[in-house]
Amino acid sequence: MADPLLDVRGIDVFYGDFQALFGVSLRIETGEVVAVIGANGAGKSTLLRSIAGLMHPRRGEIRLAGASITHSPAFEVVRRGVALVPEGRRLFPSLTVEENLLIGAQLKRPGPWTLARVYDLFPALAARRRLPATALSGGQQQMAAIGRALMANPRLLLCDEISLGLAPIVVRDIYAQIPRIVAEGLSLVIVEQDIAQALKAAARAYCLQEGRVALHGATRELTRETISAAYFGV
Repeated sequence: MADPLLDVRGIDVFYGDFQALFGVSLRIETGEVVAVIGANGAGKSTLLRSIAGLMHPRRGEIRLAGASITHSPAFEVVRRGVALVPEGRRLFPSLTVEENLLIGAQLKRPGPWTLARVYDLFPALAARRRLPATALSGGQQQMAAIGRALMANPRLLLCDEISLGLAPIVVRDIYAQIPRIVAEGLSLVIVEQDIAQALKAAARAYCLQEGRVALHGATRELTRETISAAYFGV
């Protein structure tokens, strides 16, 4: 049996003496969209930061395409094909939209994503390419953050709270592009509090509750009752 693209094996992650994740395991196959849901403080962002190399597990292992990246620095994880769209966008305010996008291409990984492809995916960015990132609306900033990550030509794209602070129509427009993104063969992990949107986009889902996996399975098989019980720990 072939290795999954991502294999997170029983990781324990700490902030100092505070344990944020307890034995969390997760698998992502090539070309798969997986949602990670849970309440505030459940450990969702910590999980993504650990996969991206911004934090390192004290116990457990993270493997990418069969090779360990458990203790790899973030720049090496990006070089290996993992890109993070962080919560809050984190664009560089002193740079133009296009300059922000080009930062994602610094490692020059081969692949289909270029400025032209990103502008085709998000036409609003093309019209504002010479403007500072601060001139964008919240939705446009989120598009730029996704575009910057795609410019790294990742095998695995990690999206942390795509819908945070955005109007529902903007969220729908962004999610509508997910099929075009995964059509290029990459895998996608979506961390979301908007449960309905995340489950609609994903084939499988994991629910974290107080740093532990409380539920996982195919989204078509998860009921509102089982999700609610796992989400709230009741």
